[in-house]
Amino acid sequence: MSDPDPLEILDGRQSERAAEIQRGVCRFLRQMGHSVVTELPLSSGHRADIVALGRTGELWITEIKSSLADFQSDGKWGEYRAHCDRLFFAVATDFPVDVLPQDTGLILADRFGAEMMRDAPEHKLAGGRRKAVTLRFARFAALRLQTVIDPGPAGFVPDP
Repeated sequence: MSDPDPLEILDGRQSERAAEIQRGVCRFLRQMGHSVVTELPLSSGHRADIVALGRTGELWITEIKSSLADFQSDGKWGEYRAHCDRLFFAVATDFPVDVLPQDTGLILADRFGAEMMRDAPEHKLAGGRRKAVTLRFARFAALRLQTVIDPGPAGFVPDP
C-alpha cells in the first residue's frame, strides 16, 4: 500500500528524520499565517533550516535538530539571532528537550504537523537588517519557485 502522505527529501544533506521535522514545522507555520522558506542562505554564510515571514513582517528562524548528537556538534545556531526576531528549535517528540537553551522557542514536530511548546523571546531586528533579510527571503523564494516552473538546463537555485 502506498503512503497517502509521502515525504520527499529534496536536499541531499538532510536526513529523513530532519525532513520529517521540517515538513511538520512548515505545515504548522503556514497554518499560523507565515510564509516559509527552507535552507535560506544568510549573509553570514550559513543556511537557516526554516525562515518564516509573518503577516506583519516578523521574521522567525527555526533550527532543526534531528538528534542529540546533531545539537551537540552544531554551535552556529547562535549566529541566527542576528537574522530574526525570534529563534526556535524544532525537534521530534523523543528529543531530550532539557538540553536546549531556555532563551529560545521550542517546537515539537513530526512529518504531519507540529506544536509550539515554548514561545521564543522577541528580539526585534533593526530596520536595515530586517529589510536585508526580507529581501533575501523574497529573492530566494522567487528563484526557487521559478526553478519549479522552469528548471532550466542545470535546475539549481543560485544564492540570492
